[in-house]
Amino acid sequence: MGINSNRVEHFSDPSCPEATVTMPPPLELHRVCLPPHKTTLQKFRDRVSEIFFPDDPLHRFKNQTWIRKLVLGLQFFFPVFQWGPSYGLNLLRSDIISGLTIASLAIPQGISYAKLANLPPIIGLYSSFVPPLIYSVLGSSRHLGVGPVSIASLVMGTMLSETVSYSEQPILYLQLAFTATFFAGVFQAFSRPTTATLVGFMAGAAIIVSLQQLKGLLGIVHFTSKMQIVPVLLSVFRQKNEWSWQTIVMGTSFLVFLLTTRKISMRKPKLFWISAAAPLTSVILSTILVYLLRSKLHGVSTIGHLPKGLNPPSSNMLFFAALFGGCDKNQPYNRNTLPHRIAVGRTFAALKNYQVDGNKEMMAIGLMNMAGSCSSCYVTTGSFSRSAVNYNAGAQTVVSNVIMAATVLVTLLFLMPLFSYTPSFILAAIIITAVIGLIDYQAAIRLWKVDKLDFVACLCSFLGVLFISVPLGLAIAVGVSVFKILLHVTRPNTVVLGNIPGTQIYQNLSRYREASRVPSFLILAVESPIYFANSTYLQERILRWVREEEERVDSNKESAMKCIILDMTVGTVMEKLHQSNVLQSFGLNGLYLTVGEAVADISSPWKA
Repeated sequence: MGINSNRVEHFSDPSCPEATVTMPPPLELHRVCLPPHKTTLQKFRDRVSEIFFPDDPLHRFKNQTWIRKLVLGLQFFFPVFQWGPSYGLNLLRSDIISGLTIASLAIPQGISYAKLANLPPIIGLYSSFVPPLIYSVLGSSRHLGVGPVSIASLVMGTMLSETVSYSEQPILYLQLAFTATFFAGVFQAFSRPTTATLVGFMAGAAIIVSLQQLKGLLGIVHFTSKMQIVPVLLSVFRQKNEWSWQTIVMGTSFLVFLLTTRKISMRKPKLFWISAAAPLTSVILSTILVYLLRSKLHGVSTIGHLPKGLNPPSSNMLFFAALFGGCDKNQPYNRNTLPHRIAVGRTFAALKNYQVDGNKEMMAIGLMNMAGSCSSCYVTTGSFSRSAVNYNAGAQTVVSNVIMAATVLVTLLFLMPLFSYTPSFILAAIIITAVIGLIDYQAAIRLWKVDKLDFVACLCSFLGVLFISVPLGLAIAVGVSVFKILLHVTRPNTVVLGNIPGTQIYQNLSRYREASRVPSFLILAVESPIYFANSTYLQERILRWVREEEERVDSNKESAMKCIILDMTVGTVMEKLHQSNVLQSFGLNGLYLTVGEAVADISSPWKA
């Protein structure tokens, strides 16, 4: 079949006079070219560069002197050298205010989130000191507030509790927590950020964790360690004799206070400081209240003694070190033996019109956790709530994290005895207030509207977490998501295309009502790359399209089908055809750049 540049303006079939389609003016046919030759090494290098370095981080080093390259290298790996020389007192004033503001939020959150992870409260404060300092040197976001977060604490606590109990084996539990933190840092430092929708998992886990906090809100002493909704509720009602009305009244009152301040700040963002100050205010007021009434409140549980001092080293607590005799599992824990969020930083960077480097952020957060695991810290990352407070308080640089860390340091060195009378119910109230925001029912509704299979994954993980276990709920969510990916790959969508009158545009007939079929043509689009896994399916599906088209033509008495056009504008089709020697059988005949050119060239001999 020869290539012809003439375009059919009016095409009709003598056997079917009514089947007339008005075609656009003639168009020029373009030659389909073979891809340029590349060696396997060149292809591998280009592919790796596209996948892992889409922003080409080395472009700034081109055509620079070696001294300039050294300076740029320091700025690349340590962003502090980029903004540090221009830092002034006007910026410091804003950073001090924002740093003190987020410190007031970080201290009660650190203590509470450590409890959420079933760790000693002091670990939460340790994790609010060292990691922010490391991030301030390596991080590229000016507003990201670093420290323990509810999601990571929730996942770590539920996962580890399925394996070992902290009350029964505290040293082993700490070993696993620090080791998990170390490897979370390793994977973060040497991997690209990914986005995953785990709406159902987080909602289910948030409900379970909230119910677990009834132990503190009701004053229950003997409570189940299981993480399923049925055992938790049974434990609540079976221990009614342990309920403390003083704990219930005070705990519920502070919970209502925290939820109210959260609601106010959500409705009026300018009043962010209300919800930011609420946790620390609640801790102070509840501590004073319990201290003054300590002779009458015998059934109210408190945090108790917290050790003063800096983070003790914990490299000997890493589990792979313990395997070689680095730790005695029977030794009681004391201070001497003691891995979402690139999007958060990018959110606030967009508001201030600057860019956050995803690679730098992953490296910074990864190294931060690796170092933290060696200094008695558990998993830390960017906190959305803390970052929002940091932004609204006027933070200008990451120095706000340094100010926060310095405030935590003062607390660790001098103020720890003041927390001895902090009641457990206030920590439970802070945790419930934090995790309740993870129940995003609006996201579930959007999933139902956008993709039913994603909604099924959401629902399965939600029910799996509630009634079976947290790990299995997460596994179900991942399994359904993987199944969806495999389904799209092995069963790609195929559609029939039609011409939009007066244009060279061909679109899905079922989606565009103005599009019309081209007589004697069956134009199919394959909306996915073709692999060995879907080749047989596509062959069978195309044959079915042909059979259905022939039946439609016969029933409507239209012109007979003479040609099938496959729109394969996906992937490196020409390269694959060339490498597989398919082109040797027919050369470049039958290959066109566009559907419009294919219809014009093939139908021109029919007109003649």
